[in-house]
Amino acid sequence: MSSPVAEREKPVVADERLATPVVRRKSVGRPGRTRGVGARGLSVGKVAVQSSAVLILFAIVWEVAPRVGLVDPTFLPPLSTVVETLFDLLANGQLQQHIFASLSRALQGFAIAVVIAVPLGLLIGWYRPVAQWLNPALELFRNTAPLALLPVFVLILGIGETSKVALVIYAAVFPILLNTISGVRNVDPLLIKSARSLGLSPFRLFQKVVLPAALPTIFTGLRLSAAASILVLIAAEMVGANAGLGFLIMASQLNFQIPAMYAGILTIALVGVVFNLILVNIERRLSRWRVDPTS
Repeated sequence: MSSPVAEREKPVVADERLATPVVRRKSVGRPGRTRGVGARGLSVGKVAVQSSAVLILFAIVWEVAPRVGLVDPTFLPPLSTVVETLFDLLANGQLQQHIFASLSRALQGFAIAVVIAVPLGLLIGWYRPVAQWLNPALELFRNTAPLALLPVFVLILGIGETSKVALVIYAAVFPILLNTISGVRNVDPLLIKSARSLGLSPFRLFQKVVLPAALPTIFTGLRLSAAASILVLIAAEMVGANAGLGFLIMASQLNFQIPAMYAGILTIALVGVVFNLILVNIERRLSRWRVDPTS
């Protein structure tokens, strides 16, 4: 028989599994996350390769088609000829002059359009009475093509720089304005209710909830507006200007300098791509709170 003292000193174990020491394995890395990063990198690389492949194929077709006689090289010279002419225009300084003239007009009009359209869109989207007053006028003007008003701008403001900048403003305002209104009105109501339940004032609610939620849609309007401003400006420069990419294209076409004409068109495409990349990078910096769906 065991003594009472021995019984008191014997540990009481209710379950042998509880007495078994738990050995935790040290986790080495996170395979799931590593595979996610690798898959994301592969997907981004695949998209980049596909995009580059399409551009390379387009360049090959442009180069080969005139040389094998599929199209008349007089009216569509090979890409190498166009690129050579582009570098010649860069070397003699003509292309820089035309780019500067077009960019100065486009940036002035775009900046003024942003200053006008973003606050007005926020106001219309947030306050219903303002929308009721201004919607009829907006519907009337936004359905009027900017190029149809070019003679009006020229008659009122003259054929100089003012009419071209005003036309760019008119063309750039509405994409920004409509997307800003849509962004404000489509904010998740649950976010607004949650912010109000926390006691945020209307100003803080608009600043902390509505404006950040509407920012991606606003930047979509900015990108559309940037493209529209360049296109409208080029058309205006073709009608009446002594400098600019539109003037370069029209003058080259009239003088039958076809490679220079295509060089101007290629320059417009490159300027538009750079403009769009700048806006995309600004949007990413201002929208770091957004969750990347590919991650």
